[in-house]
Amino acid sequence: MPKTSSTSGLERYKAKRNFAITPEPSEGGQSKAGALQFVIQKHWASRLHYDFRLELEGTMKSWAVPKGPSYDPKDKRMAVHVEDHPISYNTFEGQIPEKQYGAGKVIIWDKGYWIPLEDPVKGYKAGKLKFEMHGHKMHGHWALVRIRSRTDKQDAWLLIKEHDSLIKPASEFSLVDELPDSVASLPMPELPGASKKTARKPAVAKKSAAVSKNGLPADAVKASMPDKLSPVLATLVDGPPANADDWIFEIKFDGYRMLTRIDKAGVKLFTRNGHDWTSKVQHLADAIASMKLKPGWLDGEIVVLGEKGGTDFQALQNAFQRGRTSSIVYFLFDVPFYAGHDLRGVQLIERREFLDGLLNEAPEGIRFSETFDAPPRDIVLSACKLGLEGVIGKKKESLYGSGSRSPDWIKLKCTQRQEFVIGGYTDPKGGRVGMGSILVGVHNEAGELVYAGSVGSGFTDKSLAATLEKLQALGAKKSPFSTTTENDRRAHWVEPKLLAEVSFSEWTKDQHIRHPVFHGLRSDKPAKKIIREEPTHMTGPDVEEKSKIPAKLKISNPERVIDPSTGITKIEVVRFYALVADLMMEHLKGRPVSLVRAPSGIKGQLFFQKHLESYKMAGIEQLDPAIHPGHDQYIAVAKPEGLLSAAQMNVIEFHTWNTVKSSIAKPDRMTFDMDPGEGVEWKTMQQATELVRVFLTQLGLVSFVKTSGGKGMHVVVPLKRQHGWDTVKDFSQAIVIHLARTLPQLFVAKLGPKNRVGKIFIDYLRNGFGSTTAAAWSARARPGLGVSVPITWEEVQTISSGAHWHLKNIHTRLDKGNLPWADYGKSAQPLGTAMKKLGFKPD
Repeated sequence: MPKTSSTSGLERYKAKRNFAITPEPSEGGQSKAGALQFVIQKHWASRLHYDFRLELEGTMKSWAVPKGPSYDPKDKRMAVHVEDHPISYNTFEGQIPEKQYGAGKVIIWDKGYWIPLEDPVKGYKAGKLKFEMHGHKMHGHWALVRIRSRTDKQDAWLLIKEHDSLIKPASEFSLVDELPDSVASLPMPELPGASKKTARKPAVAKKSAAVSKNGLPADAVKASMPDKLSPVLATLVDGPPANADDWIFEIKFDGYRMLTRIDKAGVKLFTRNGHDWTSKVQHLADAIASMKLKPGWLDGEIVVLGEKGGTDFQALQNAFQRGRTSSIVYFLFDVPFYAGHDLRGVQLIERREFLDGLLNEAPEGIRFSETFDAPPRDIVLSACKLGLEGVIGKKKESLYGSGSRSPDWIKLKCTQRQEFVIGGYTDPKGGRVGMGSILVGVHNEAGELVYAGSVGSGFTDKSLAATLEKLQALGAKKSPFSTTTENDRRAHWVEPKLLAEVSFSEWTKDQHIRHPVFHGLRSDKPAKKIIREEPTHMTGPDVEEKSKIPAKLKISNPERVIDPSTGITKIEVVRFYALVADLMMEHLKGRPVSLVRAPSGIKGQLFFQKHLESYKMAGIEQLDPAIHPGHDQYIAVAKPEGLLSAAQMNVIEFHTWNTVKSSIAKPDRMTFDMDPGEGVEWKTMQQATELVRVFLTQLGLVSFVKTSGGKGMHVVVPLKRQHGWDTVKDFSQAIVIHLARTLPQLFVAKLGPKNRVGKIFIDYLRNGFGSTTAAAWSARARPGLGVSVPITWEEVQTISSGAHWHLKNIHTRLDKGNLPWADYGKSAQPLGTAMKKLGFKPD
């Protein structure tokens, strides 16, 4: 075995590092009982790579994987075996200083546990490891296989995705492109349940739960029953879990959560907040009493069934208002206590099986909440088509965490819907009676009631009258909202005590709800606890990690080759813009843009597009026609998704104006496009770029620089919005003419290829009204697909060309991002002094 084997322990690791300088740990770290850890660190060293580390025999066995993992089994990734690292290295994230071994930025790209599928010590020595991964991004079966090295210096292996249900073609999904960020702030995933080496039970369905001699689940423990019980609550999420076999799915009932206590005194029913509602649903209490159950707590939801098989919250409200509650049905789904035993530590599937047995001969009105045997996405789709509120998912092995909002119980809603606090109402208009609409809000983190909008739809004549009666009893002299409303002058204010259940389509930019519909009043929750519900994105082995490319964006012809010189395809261009979208939006926000489209690839005809024309792209907005009267509306990228929808429409380049839409008549920057003619060497371009900066500094102007993504460089001067387009353009021309006269052997101020042979044309024409320049982070429609990247002035002498970064290596620059231009936003400057120094007099 080569010297890089574990026989050297941590000696080689320590020998390579000066721990007085590097923040890396020297040793230590704890192995977790019953589990083996893994970490994958994204490392921007001399070259970007992914450090793949598996815990084994007290250290982290380590491989450097240049391209990172792939879910496509065809992608056999090179993995160079390197020295062992201490277990404490699993938590390292930071900057290794210059001149130190491995100098560069390190992030924790993924972490979790791994399960050897064969003897790992023998496999490691033999050069063949097969294992199962349980991380935030890495799941399923993988293999590391040693291959023969071409030299004795490398111990080369291959990292391969084994065939299982999780494989994905590289043309459809790129793990490192679509999930590039750190997971350091996330908790470790749960210990996997599939390993024979762990104490956890496997998260799979059981045909029959283990029972003790008294007929209870085997894991039930003797305990006195509490007087009160807070139910486990579900977490709102934005998508179903990936490992559906580990979960069960039930209908999300549109009713009231209800807990039942059975003891010697009888049967009592309580709301989730502990209010005794027994007298309101006496028929349900009587039905449960007739079952002769032993003392315990039952958990479920009361509902009124609708005509189409769903549940009807409005009908439930009416039943209580009219005192006709016989139509209310009680669906039971859990049993946390029973017969002097605490079942909260019993797995859900065992609790459910036990509860199902208790309800074998349940009377009318008491039902067991059934589950559905189908893919979760299909269940949600079917529930939505039936008009149901959504679906509840529960992990099969989950325990009952009283009073907590558990990630093991999730809710997937068909539409956005939640409770709001009513703070006022308006008078009716037209033929409406009672009131016009209710004014609702939610509490922010500071505890203030923030206005969220008015709700006028969904009321019946009876619900209008009933709601008005209750609101009039809560009249107040001033608004309870911390923010203003559009109805301040005509509103009737009330004490913020009453809750309304409201569905809506979305939240607007000003934090108001769109298309709200009233479903009823609620009294089972305290008003002070009503906040805006935000869906959580699940992480860990139970979730399909959310790609930076939205699922709703359909990419046509993803394999179409855009650049024949490199083989770069359309899907790679889309992934690139998903990767840089957040960085790029800083340079796009509010600016009119022009798009360069390449429907047939960069070798085909290119189209320059300034208007939407017949194309509609999500995230691309049309600007006010007043910007340029008599012309079609200009466009801007309003959201990151605009970059992706444009890339789907074969857009390669994004060019921006030197102004923003709110101040279209006055530019806020001046741009100099350094364009080399035939025969200009790169070192000459570097020298010329520096000279432009020196001259601008002499004029008192601060400037910034970026690669063009093509042959040249872009020098940008941020401006205060004081002058019009003509003045800024004329002044930029005066600067270029001065440079050309001073250094005629280097610069030319005249446009045209013949004029710039062996020289550099500084393009000042970019500063005219409607003219544009390729934006920072835009790709260029040229062989190699270079990228325009912000850099520091010190880096000008270190880069190899204006296309130093391109689609194939842009990953190596993302750790720097926009930091080189960190001061740009506060550097806007007037031109008056510079004009005087140059002797320029504006018209």
